[in-house]
Amino acid sequence: MIEHIRKIKMNMPHSDIDGITHTIVYKNIDNFHIDNFIITDEYFEAYMPYNWEGGYFFVRKNKEQFYEQEATIKSKIILVQVGLLTLFALISYFLSLRALRPMQEAIIKLDNFSKDLIHDLNTPITSILLNTKILERSGFKENKALSRIKRSAEDIGELHNNLNILLQEDTLVVKKEDICEIVREVVEIQEKIYTEIDIQVEPSSLKAIVNRDALKQIVANILSNACKYNKEKGYVKIYAREKTLYIEDSGIGIKNPTQIFTRSYTEHEHGHGIGLDIVKRLCDLMEIKIVADSVVKEGTTISLVFKH
Repeated sequence: MIEHIRKIKMNMPHSDIDGITHTIVYKNIDNFHIDNFIITDEYFEAYMPYNWEGGYFFVRKNKEQFYEQEATIKSKIILVQVGLLTLFALISYFLSLRALRPMQEAIIKLDNFSKDLIHDLNTPITSILLNTKILERSGFKENKALSRIKRSAEDIGELHNNLNILLQEDTLVVKKEDICEIVREVVEIQEKIYTEIDIQVEPSSLKAIVNRDALKQIVANILSNACKYNKEKGYVKIYAREKTLYIEDSGIGIKNPTQIFTRSYTEHEHGHGIGLDIVKRLCDLMEIKIVADSVVKEGTTISLVFKH
């Protein structure tokens, strides 16, 4: 409004299209102050001196037009800010892609190398185990060195199976399975390895939503430990109650049952501390609660509680 009157006084071009109008009035205003400003229902109003001889410019600005202009300016500011943020986001995205591409390529190469290595390990492991069996049949069954080779090959084979399943943890497909049928499949294999252990499976009906291969590996790891660290001519009992599968053994027990699922934790000389860590990870993926209860020199019970 002040700028509008300044242009009039200096005979500069002006117009009323911005909603400002003025008239010249001659009146006495006591205690006049240049900062006078009045807000009415429809206008912003102010008086400004006309000339030295007297009189005032009575200036008005339409409130509705002012608020419309204010809203337009705000909208433009917001649009500019959104545009700048979008531009910066796109620039950041493309820069991050360029920066992360070498790391992504390295991870893919490492992943492919791991898969190829684990796949290729299967052949020598199988060959070692087959040849140890041939040597045993040829009269070397009581040979301690051969027994150690066989035990080490079995450990490597178990580690190979664990790593093979672990590589699939991001793509596990689950569906409803007969848990007891899976258990029987695992028991058939373990009975051939641990012939001196009495493995008892109680018939029951338990179905849950799991990944078949992952659950087989979970049961195989637990059952293998139950047989490996059992007493001479010991037993392993497998049974189900409601939504829980129990694997109970007469083994040497565990000193710290709450820590056995921690990576690299082991209480035995020949343990790697990886098998049960993988068991816990696979259980978490399928929302299976796993609990270990144990008494040293008496035995251990592992419980698998199925949520689905």
